[in-house]
Amino acid sequence: WVEQTLPVWQELAEPVATSIADALTEALQTQTPEEMQSMIAGAGKFLRTIGGALFAAQLGSVIGRLSLEVVSGGDVGIPVMPDGAAAILPQNFDDFGRDLEIEDDQLALYLATRELAHARLFRHARWLRLHVISQVTEFARGTRVDTDALEELASRFDPSSTDELREALESGALLPQRTEAQTLALTRLENLLATIEGWVEVVTADATSRLPAADRISEAVRRRRAVGGPAEQAMASLVGLELRPRRLREAAAMWRAVTDAVGAEARDRLWDYPDLIPTADDIDDPHALVARLQAHERGEAPARDAIDDALDALLNGPQASDAGGDAAGSEPDDGAEGPEGPRPV
Repeated sequence: WVEQTLPVWQELAEPVATSIADALTEALQTQTPEEMQSMIAGAGKFLRTIGGALFAAQLGSVIGRLSLEVVSGGDVGIPVMPDGAAAILPQNFDDFGRDLEIEDDQLALYLATRELAHARLFRHARWLRLHVISQVTEFARGTRVDTDALEELASRFDPSSTDELREALESGALLPQRTEAQTLALTRLENLLATIEGWVEVVTADATSRLPAADRISEAVRRRRAVGGPAEQAMASLVGLELRPRRLREAAAMWRAVTDAVGAEARDRLWDYPDLIPTADDIDDPHALVARLQAHERGEAPARDAIDDALDALLNGPQASDAGGDAAGSEPDDGAEGPEGPRPV
């Protein structure tokens, strides 16, 4: 699991590692008097190497601990496994089911179905993997190091003893409060993860409806994803990112309403293109989404909105807006010729 997921973790952590290394070097230069700058010219590169190596070591340690907690390849919500791959970790599966008092065969069927649903979604929606990863990296690129805390650390930093820097990395003390842009990026990511996992939960529930303990297992999985384990919390401290679908219940309720109203085939077509997937507003108001889908099934044209009018005005000129006004308040034009020739309809 570590070997197969490491490339994704490296991609997610690289912006934070670069930010920490750059800030550490800048802090050292700030703390050094002007007359000694030439003496530490080589030390800056050395310090950057130390900072990067320490971060890499901490990342490796966290991923190693995380591998002892995850039950399946898609357990952390984001697509860390290779494309189309599904996996169950047997030793962690045993730990997960130990206190549930549920037969192993039911647990295995449920968790394997859930893992296959997760892998199948990313295999069907080829664009989704890149979409999720790009939203995670967008958040990570906005990470800035707390320069005051780092300068204080640099003032007493001893390259021969890196324990204090290691502790600062582990605790997340070098990562300040999120910026407004990061908060917005995190909200978008949380809604996307909830949308994915809500779909997985509904599909799994339908496929395992004959399992006597399906509801109990589902609740155990949901609680586990909501709370997270120690290694997941360590990852949040290290990278500043929590990968928990906070709106999982609401998203699952939305997918259930859509499935009951229009069926699984129409539901799954929402994953065909990025602009079709449900939004945060759809999670808040599933009835509006259902009404749109039912209208589409009946062949009705979607209602126009302000964006449609603005696009018409941009592409067709002012006459498009005038035509819309004519349609609302005048008799429709049949294309007859006027003083200046035929008018387009």
